[in-house]
Amino acid sequence: MPTERITFTGHAGTLDARLDLPEGPHLATAVFAHCFTCGKDIPAARRIAARLTTMGIAVLRFDFTGLGHSDGEFANTSFTSNVQDLVKAVDYLNTRDMPPALLVGHSLGGAAVLKATAQLDQIKAVATIGAPFDPEHVTHNFADALPKIIEEGESEVSLGGRPFRIGKGFIEDVAEEALHPAIARLNAALLVLHAPRDAIVSIDNASEIFLAAKHPKSFVTLDDADHLVTNADHAEYAADIIATWAKKYLQLKPPAPPIGAPEGVVRSSEADPKGFLQDITHGTRHHILADEPRAYGGTNQGLSPYGLLSAGLAACTSMTIRMYARRKEWPLDHVHVDVSHNKVHAQDASGTQGDKIDEWKRRITLTGKLDDTQRQRLLEIADKCPVHRTLERTSTVLTELAPASELLETT
Repeated sequence: MPTERITFTGHAGTLDARLDLPEGPHLATAVFAHCFTCGKDIPAARRIAARLTTMGIAVLRFDFTGLGHSDGEFANTSFTSNVQDLVKAVDYLNTRDMPPALLVGHSLGGAAVLKATAQLDQIKAVATIGAPFDPEHVTHNFADALPKIIEEGESEVSLGGRPFRIGKGFIEDVAEEALHPAIARLNAALLVLHAPRDAIVSIDNASEIFLAAKHPKSFVTLDDADHLVTNADHAEYAADIIATWAKKYLQLKPPAPPIGAPEGVVRSSEADPKGFLQDITHGTRHHILADEPRAYGGTNQGLSPYGLLSAGLAACTSMTIRMYARRKEWPLDHVHVDVSHNKVHAQDASGTQGDKIDEWKRRITLTGKLDDTQRQRLLEIADKCPVHRTLERTSTVLTELAPASELLETT
């Protein structure tokens, strides 16, 4: 995804940010708010941004005041200042004619987007990941230092192995903050994602957020993910859920397909540079993942390229048979097509030019009170499937019909 390195004015200085842009048409904009003491470049933020951009959604990720390359002292920040920075981020995008409609917040950033949304009528959807219902919850991470912070005004604490100075103002601010009123008047759809085993922010927080909100609202469990969603599979899952959910509320309008491509454009975007995972979209309504098996260096999170070809052949065959049977008004109750491909992925480059090195085998199962003549005719019609004809120009397609006796044995 193309990324712009930008800065904009926050509540107390310049904030460092990245604006991740779609490779195709820009259909909507989102803002991602990171967790307490984290930053805009945590893996979960990058993966969610990458997934959203494949749908045409630009994503602004920024470091809150005093973190990363943003100006200011972290000791002088508070939960309220984080909310102010979020509002400033929305204001900045408005000046670029990219008004955001989606806010995504992780941990304390999730609490911040809930608070900020109550001030922003333009936001249509809000997603939180591992967010606390009570912002004061974060103080348990440095509970031993609280007396010193209150007595001396600030103190250095260790969070995630890094030193941070926490000020008394932050403690007082989160102690006074209550999210319930903001969530209750949230004028946007809400998605709550939380892991039952989150050791930092318990799942009880998700329940309280969900119960405080009005509909439309949704809750999705992240199963055994940790608080920072460090596992790539968990992050991809969260990204996919947010992207799928958000498109309902952002009302994305797909661009007109180019001339000569009436079905639109299929785009495959790399989702994992270290492996082979691909994020495939067709317009803005359809999405699938493609990958390679682990034995070939992939993570096995989606169909392989040859699996996708096999799926196209199977689907087209089934559709062609159904279309013919419907036109003839034949008693075809159900059809399913099994397709196998006999070439091993690693052997792609070993074929001799002109040889037929690919072979697909189809096994068609027809159920219904069809006579032998009808079944044989539908088998012939399968060979008229357009995808079959395309593949047959350079490949061999073998087709067999499952015998009716097998159907009786399995029903």
